[in-house]
Amino acid sequence: MSWNVHLRVDPGSGVPVYRQLMNQIRYYVSSGAIATGDQLPSIRDLARGLGVNPTTVVKAYSELENEGFLDRQQGRGVFIADQARTQSSADFDRALRDSARQLVVEATQLGIDVERVVNLVRLEYQRAGKDATRDRGHQHV
Repeated sequence: MSWNVHLRVDPGSGVPVYRQLMNQIRYYVSSGAIATGDQLPSIRDLARGLGVNPTTVVKAYSELENEGFLDRQQGRGVFIADQARTQSSADFDRALRDSARQLVVEATQLGIDVERVVNLVRLEYQRAGKDATRDRGHQHV
């Protein structure tokens, strides 16, 4: 199944891969790139497309379903739940804070000063913006 958003994982980021998936799905719902009622890729297709174990996708989907964010319909697939849009903004903020906290912990452990961390974040933010511009109009898993 093709999808108009691009999910990416970074196993070396310090954030568990299933959490990265959860955060990205929340982000895309919050931004409007994914609407309530939209169907997500199958577990097998998403795992294959990302090069991860299907168990990782199961965990991400299951946690989002337990939160009421996803609706799993037997024999039909997994869909964004109706209430996901209202949940997504607060959840995304929390997830972003968690990621920022992890970055700060890692930087502190490595002895990296705040200015360098901020500059690296700016650089990655710019790269992500360029990637998003380049990726528009292409279908991704």
